Amino acid sequence: MISSYSISNGQINKSRVFILQKSELEKRFDPFYYIPELLELEKKVLAKKPMKLRHYIKSIASGATPKTTESEKYYTEKDNGIPFLRVQNLSPTGVLEFEDCKYINEETHSGMLKRSQVSAGDLLVKITGVGRMAVASVVPDGFVGNINQHVCVIKTGGKEISETLAAFLNSDIGERLASRRSTGGTRPALDYPALLSIPIIKDTRILQITAKVIEQKQKNEAEAERLLASIDDYLLKELGITLPEPPENSLKNRMFTATLKSISANRYDPFFYQKKFISNIAAIKCGIYPVKHLRDIISGDLVKGTLPKQEEKEGEYSVIQINCINADGTISLDDLLSAKYIFTEKQKLEKGDVLVVITGATIGKMSQWNYEDDYYLGGDIVKFRTNGLAYSSFVFHILRSSLMQIEIKRNVTGATNGHLAPDDIKHLPIPVPPLDKQKEIADHITTIRQQAQQLKDKTKEALAQASQEIEKILLN
Repeated sequence: MISSYSISNGQINKSRVFILQKSELEKRFDPFYYIPELLELEKKVLAKKPMKLRHYIKSIASGATPKTTESEKYYTEKDNGIPFLRVQNLSPTGVLEFEDCKYINEETHSGMLKRSQVSAGDLLVKITGVGRMAVASVVPDGFVGNINQHVCVIKTGGKEISETLAAFLNSDIGERLASRRSTGGTRPALDYPALLSIPIIKDTRILQITAKVIEQKQKNEAEAERLLASIDDYLLKELGITLPEPPENSLKNRMFTATLKSISANRYDPFFYQKKFISNIAAIKCGIYPVKHLRDIISGDLVKGTLPKQEEKEGEYSVIQINCINADGTISLDDLLSAKYIFTEKQKLEKGDVLVVITGATIGKMSQWNYEDDYYLGGDIVKFRTNGLAYSSFVFHILRSSLMQIEIKRNVTGATNGHLAPDDIKHLPIPVPPLDKQKEIADHITTIRQQAQQLKDKTKEALAQASQEIEKILLN
């Protein structure tokens, strides 16, 4: 009889090897759903006689992602756009983050995505993707936006209710209960029935704990921003570059002329010849070090990433995509595309490679690859390595500076999301100090960025501690 069968206590991990009776099976048959640790947690939560998430919901909807191949039809710039929220804009603190945000036009917001509009007090929950499941944030007062298909918007009837629900879902308890209900392999997902079945222990005391974390997060981020803002001043000083004062934004200053000789070999659109761009390039050339084009200091040519037609082949390849490159220059490895593709050796990433996004709303975003494992370059990204004239880390920091971001913005072509041509990247002007000076500058900037990252890591530590406190309150 199976009921009398037992597993020896040897070296077996009982969270991975366990026995269930047929009577214990519910609607699902996958082993993950029945991991003893998760079953025990659910029993403890249910002992508190909680209500399910569905009891707090007045309405629920998920969004969609307009085609990026028709970006001009759907997307726009921040100044005249509606925030288009994605998973990366949600935060386990419950506060929305807009550092890496896309924007859609009013027509798309009010038409194609009308059903997924979000407003003040709404609860936004991650329902698809690797990493933490059911990450939740609350829409702030006065906010109008929209969401893609990996997020759902829940109308709860009140901001305080949404904040309480978000605090629970963002706790380790909430995350484990949500993950238990998720389905799918490489890209887990929560359908509506699974999401709405999550038991919620409503306790306003956890809001006080969350509020402390948010306060600390704001302080840490303010100090981190102060450190990061000092990089440009340091870099300009070390390179002997003085930027001109920006002119008053008047009609007179926005009007200018250009000779036929100065434009015949380049572009013909007025944007490219604005005074601010001409002044910026003049300032770079007036620095204390020689200026070379990027093409002169890289090894070989730029390598453009592509996502070839999927092929049946043994083994799966981890692919770095645009969404893996964060606005702060770091790389997120928790949302990789992993599939059976054929890649060339050129597309394989090597330690030291500089990666640049060349298409999309986050065009010009970049990072430096510092991992040893096998990863490949996905679409809309180029990579390069420097030759003996420059250190990759120095060039990476130069390209991320406001000085060079102005040049990158100047070279973007196309409306809305735009495109950055590899030839234009190779033409970027790079001040080239002696190698020892390059190393000094790169090391100093790296130290500043590490200090800023340490401040951000403190927020993660505070979140972990808060989650432990919440668990004690809820399950005590």
